[in-house]
Amino acid sequence: MQETAKPGDARFFRRTGPHSLGQIAALLGTQTTAPERLIHGVAPLQSAGPEDVSFLDNRRYADLLSATKAGAVILHPDFAGNVPEDCEALVTSEPYVGWAKISALFHPFPEAAAGRHPAAIIDPSAVIDPSAEIGPGAVISAGAEIGAGTSISALAYVGPGVVIGKNCRIHPQATVSHAILGDRVVLYPGARIGQDGFGFAISKTGFTPVPQLGRVLIGDGAEIGANTTIDRGSAQDTVIGPGVHIDNLVQIGHNVNIGANAVIVAQAGVSGSTQIGPGAMIAAQAGLTGHLNIGAGARIGAQSGVMQDVPAGEEVLGAPAQNAKAFFREVLTLRKLAQNARKGPKTGN
Repeated sequence: MQETAKPGDARFFRRTGPHSLGQIAALLGTQTTAPERLIHGVAPLQSAGPEDVSFLDNRRYADLLSATKAGAVILHPDFAGNVPEDCEALVTSEPYVGWAKISALFHPFPEAAAGRHPAAIIDPSAVIDPSAEIGPGAVISAGAEIGAGTSISALAYVGPGVVIGKNCRIHPQATVSHAILGDRVVLYPGARIGQDGFGFAISKTGFTPVPQLGRVLIGDGAEIGANTTIDRGSAQDTVIGPGVHIDNLVQIGHNVNIGANAVIVAQAGVSGSTQIGPGAMIAAQAGLTGHLNIGAGARIGAQSGVMQDVPAGEEVLGAPAQNAKAFFREVLTLRKLAQNARKGPKTGN
């Protein structure tokens, strides 16, 4: 086994730099006393060296700050007084956001390498911007449109009439049909977008499939995780709003409408025609029945079973899901009852 390396193994990640502390501070919107000092990379507090920038956002790791060898640390004003003498404090109210920006400065996201691989299968009627990248084995079907700077990776499938905007990244083996994607959309490997929704009519003789005639609309900057599935609408569209982030292994049913900047975590499932408000957060393995209204900024805890509407800003837990405070009160009550039962009734002499 090799020793743990610093982030950004050159075999896998493109690197830029060095960058001056002045440039880094300007990107963070903060100040530095050594603007000409050069920084060569990013690293955690415990492994950073004098040429690295690190960050501190969680109080649990505050003890690491005094011993760090980092040349600079992005941190909250509360920790600025604990920075070692040879380390530059880059103070910001949002250290983790700052870390994301500086990490992307040193290790930019991959850009499309303009061109079409000879092994790609492209219908003559497809409209592809010359700056787009079409990888080996990718299939671009009739009437599809691919925007400037977009990358379609190996073995990805783009169905007939699909529109993909500018600077999107469609990772290997993702499939897209019956869909319109905005700009800067990311589909991670194995994502399935636009397949039939789970729709059928039930009669005494069995099941009659209902044609799924809607589309999937994905807004600018949305990211869809690996092996996540998003069904197209039945008679209306399935809508994924701008900035929505969906984790791996999530199921989104037909006609679901997800508002801007909502987050859905791994293995959650959302049944058809549910409306999810902007900024809502749905944790891992939560299950939502159909035709619900989840309000803006609502928070649904892990493994919750949601069977009724959730008001804006409310946090719910449990199965069936209920207000978080009520949930914890019930847990405490049950715990006390169980403890009393184990103690048994008191007997006198």
